[in-house]
Amino acid sequence: MTTAFRGASADAPAGLTSELESKLGSGADASRIGDDLFTVSTLLRSEPGLRRVTTDQSVDATAKAGPVTEIFGGKVDQVSMDILVSAVGRRWTVARNLGDALEHLSEVAIVRSAGDDSARLADELHAYARAVNDNPSLRDALSDPARSVDDKAVPVNGLLEGKALPATITLARQALAGTYRTVAVALKTYQQVAARVHGERVATVRVAHPLADAEKQRLTDALSRQYDRPIHLNVVIDPDIIGGIRVEVGDDVIDGTVATRIDDARRKLAG
Repeated sequence: MTTAFRGASADAPAGLTSELESKLGSGADASRIGDDLFTVSTLLRSEPGLRRVTTDQSVDATAKAGPVTEIFGGKVDQVSMDILVSAVGRRWTVARNLGDALEHLSEVAIVRSAGDDSARLADELHAYARAVNDNPSLRDALSDPARSVDDKAVPVNGLLEGKALPATITLARQALAGTYRTVAVALKTYQQVAARVHGERVATVRVAHPLADAEKQRLTDALSRQYDRPIHLNVVIDPDIIGGIRVEVGDDVIDGTVATRIDDARRKLAG
């Protein structure tokens, strides 16, 4: 899923996220709402007729709420229904943006369902993403278009069930839906959503050898001061960098690795 909200669609996701956060803060079932909104977003993508009706700017918001209530009434949580009715009542420049926005809200709700285990959730998503990246057979199995989502979920369940948070398992399964370009992209997005929900930014740190706890804490503190917000550290062990450290925070890259310095020296000598 590559979401670029423009025009009338640009303001809707922020407003809906605020509504969702308010309801979750009042004790709504975050896990149930996450499942509901993901199910609805999937149905909207598979049913062009329903998607057109719910995003038609010429149709009154009350009229659009009718088919939504008829289809989903009694099948989703009441808070999920309230969010859905609010969503179809907004203006969407591109019809697919409604499904994209509901999927994002689903991700936010599932992250919120982890509660005080938000840091563990982020770490588990990172570890699972690394496991997929480092295992070509698993990566191929999860990206095979000939396999059903249920079939792809079998190795995911075997890898995570009984070991990871329910929120981690739910997001790992949602990553199989194909709404993102790859499973890896989906998992990276989920990590970013988890960080944003808790007012953090994600820093991916590549080093040749594991960092000691004290080193990780000093780096976290330094980056938090630099970006003026909490930083969640994802450490990747990469022997190819030889030594030093490479830090990626969004589009920012701080590269102080030995491998980079060697490459720079080679280019200077070649020039």
